[in-house]
Amino acid sequence: MTAMLRKKNFDKLDSLENIDIINGEAAFIDQHTVCVSTDDNEERLEGEKIFINTGAYPFIPPIDGIEGNSNVFTSESLMDLEDLPRRLTIVGGGYMGLEFASMYASFGSEVTVIDSSEEFLKREDTDIAETIREILENKGIKIISGARAKNVEADTLYYEKEDDRFSIEQTKILLATGRRPNIETLNLEKANVEVTDRGLIKVDKQYKTTADNIWAMGDVASSLQFTYISLDVYRIVRFAVLEKGEYNLEKRKNVPYSVFTTPSFSRVGINEKEAKEQGIEYQLFKIQAAAIPKARVLDSPEGILKALVDPSTGKILGAMLLCEESYEMINTVKLAMDLEAEYTVLRDNIYTHPTMTEALNDLFKN
Repeated sequence: MTAMLRKKNFDKLDSLENIDIINGEAAFIDQHTVCVSTDDNEERLEGEKIFINTGAYPFIPPIDGIEGNSNVFTSESLMDLEDLPRRLTIVGGGYMGLEFASMYASFGSEVTVIDSSEEFLKREDTDIAETIREILENKGIKIISGARAKNVEADTLYYEKEDDRFSIEQTKILLATGRRPNIETLNLEKANVEVTDRGLIKVDKQYKTTADNIWAMGDVASSLQFTYISLDVYRIVRFAVLEKGEYNLEKRKNVPYSVFTTPSFSRVGINEKEAKEQGIEYQLFKIQAAAIPKARVLDSPEGILKALVDPSTGKILGAMLLCEESYEMINTVKLAMDLEAEYTVLRDNIYTHPTMTEALNDLFKN
């Protein structure tokens, strides 16, 4: 599917007379000029406006023995494996690592997650994090918190926990340690383009860089590295360049995200942990996924649904949905939040049956 979409987008651009596509590696010469190195030669291109959209790549941590090791994979190269690993060890206990853990455990691999953090999914509420962990462990996934991968020898991973040293033998290893902006070879300093302390290209609310004719789009400029955020960045830049709209980064709100474990976890807005830290009053709504008829139909009753509501206005502050098809449900909640609707709109809405979305009737009346 990915190959099909890439080809479709490439062909769409390549068919237009006023677009030239050059396959090569670009680097800035100055603020208006880039040099593109191709297989055959080098070509200089000049532009009044330049847009950087070079994406991100998997971060490779400094672990001895991983370079050139055929048993070590990233989130990209693992997808090329034709044989199922009997044993898979995932370095990284973040969302991407857990997605692969859930997926490969379902395929039949023996999965271990090495998580350097002592607190599992520390961004999330404790009850949500504990339930996710319980679901994963019931799949047979072993999660080792507070551990650090130290080195790899052939197909053996060595890690340390509480000053003790352990090993996992005969394993394939997935590095799920995050992604980094793909900017190292761009020579940004020659174009007067600055980067942040986190290595992202510094941009203003319209995604213009510190050079007044250069914009940065997508994963190189956003810590929210999602496809739908890149699409939203396009909207902002389009309006900024054409001067036909006022939408900008400051007006973006209620960004949802989903973690594609089984069942999935989706969230928008603030959770209980953040509300308490910020001193925000809230009314809590909460039900178990097992109470949803469609969850029973899908034979997946595990999970929790939570929502926070402002008791003075009735507006939704946030929602955390750990259940099947939460990645669809969360968009309905986001829309209600964007429209500043009271929670009763979702509580009293008519939904088709049997669906997971009709759980919003019960969630907001509980």
